Amino acid sequence: MATDFRLVAESWLNGDFDQETKNEVKKLMEGDPAILEDAFYRNLEFGTGGLRGVMGVGTNRMNTYTVGMATQGLANYMKANVKGGLSACISFDSRNHSREFARITADVLSNNGIHVYLFEGIRPTPELSYSIRLKKATAGVMVTASHNPKEYNGYKVFWSDGAQITSPVDVDIVAEVAKITDPSMVLFRPVEGVKPGKIDIMGADVDERYLHDILSLTLSPEACSRHKDIKFVYTPLHGCGVRLVPECLRRLGFVNVFHVPEQDISDGNFPTVAYPNPEDPGAMKMAIEVADKNQADIVIATDPDADRMGIAVRDDKGEMVRFNGNQTGSMLTYYILSRWKELGKLDASKYVVKTIVTTPLIAEIAESFGVKCYDVLTGFKYIAGVVRENEDKGEFICGGEESFGFNVGQFVRDKDAQIAASMVAECAAWAADQGLSLYGLMLKIYKEYGYRKEGLTSVVRKGKSGAEEIQKIMAELRQNPPKELAGSPVIREVDYMESEKTGLPKSNVLQFFDKDGDVVTVRPSGTEPKIKFYYGAKGADADEKIKLLDKQFVK
Repeated sequence: MATDFRLVAESWLNGDFDQETKNEVKKLMEGDPAILEDAFYRNLEFGTGGLRGVMGVGTNRMNTYTVGMATQGLANYMKANVKGGLSACISFDSRNHSREFARITADVLSNNGIHVYLFEGIRPTPELSYSIRLKKATAGVMVTASHNPKEYNGYKVFWSDGAQITSPVDVDIVAEVAKITDPSMVLFRPVEGVKPGKIDIMGADVDERYLHDILSLTLSPEACSRHKDIKFVYTPLHGCGVRLVPECLRRLGFVNVFHVPEQDISDGNFPTVAYPNPEDPGAMKMAIEVADKNQADIVIATDPDADRMGIAVRDDKGEMVRFNGNQTGSMLTYYILSRWKELGKLDASKYVVKTIVTTPLIAEIAESFGVKCYDVLTGFKYIAGVVRENEDKGEFICGGEESFGFNVGQFVRDKDAQIAASMVAECAAWAADQGLSLYGLMLKIYKEYGYRKEGLTSVVRKGKSGAEEIQKIMAELRQNPPKELAGSPVIREVDYMESEKTGLPKSNVLQFFDKDGDVVTVRPSGTEPKIKFYYGAKGADADEKIKLLDKQFVK
């Protein structure tokens, strides 16, 4: 293999690449061979959701050329498969090079004769989804690596319904992108015979429509007014939520929203956090300090592209405790269904959706309200897929996933931290009407449905050898599945590669269920070099079970 990746690197020295890129390639060739190999041993995979990878020079990196090649493949698919005028919406987050990659995407699409709607500055991923539906666009691109470390960037592709691409469109686009084998095949500049598509800039006009529709989802305006003094701390973690989340809270009527000034600065280096993800305990550290200083009740944090949201609340001892995504999703589902019932809006056509790795508590809550709950594969695009399939048959109430993603209503077809934050705020006001904090509300839910505890361990394995090790772990679990979970016998195994049994698309995921109602799910991440072990335990001893499960699976 050494000869192969070096030959590819040398081709970049001799090809039609800018001088700065060639200089970086030279530096790599003079340095660590392993780093050079990782940069050039393959083309950065354009998966069924798009691109995601470390930024830098090389075929296996996010850079001007790999972004351009992906965009040309997307353009070719659109031109070959969609009749009539073609258009696309483009947004980007605060990551390094996101604006540059978005502009390249806009130019390549325009040079292919496609009408482009480009946001003037950073905007959340869910607003990109919203804009596609608003503009009736053919497709959309969001330049973001979501919650990944600062070295990463990415490129998510959306389709005309505002959701991330799914089968068969995703597979067909992947095939078109694979045909673009060299940057010379990309229309980086206008070409004779092709009339460039217009590039329109989007801004405050779309923001206002988006905010208006988010606020139309409000279920408890009177409670918000009664409890407008609830104190919130909000942090965007240097990302896109910096303007719109506080504006949502303000328009709901809340008057005490404290900020973390250092984290309001949009900065792709994420200087105040090691990992810009509200799932990470350290990400909320500064916000919790602000909450303690100001005696605030609730902390809300969103990731860089403002589609994920996490919260911390005060417990019965006055200490700030973080909710995981399962708790937040369960609480919001309980709140929303309670309000829909109180407002007389529930019937058999209404439904909620969750992913297979998300707590069964959401399904139990839905069942208690007489509402159907769909289970789908991991990824919000599958939740959006259920919404698309049921547009004429029922009404989507809400949906969520354990990884801090939640959405309500039909306006956005992705997880939405702006909507989720608004729902958390009004849920807090509704709970206050009952003399409860959010922590107290969660205890009430556990009392009604039974205590549950969830855990997640991610094992990182970088590079080519890491990818091979992850596949080996999955193969061994298939060959020698566990006979018990934390001492309780396994009574059911599900291999999601067997779509004829699951009724879902094939996915490299394994699940094991035991007699006590515990569940373990194992899946390689689709966007990061890691394998994830999800644990769910039920009963009074659930906390101890989680520890035992982690020892059992992570060696």
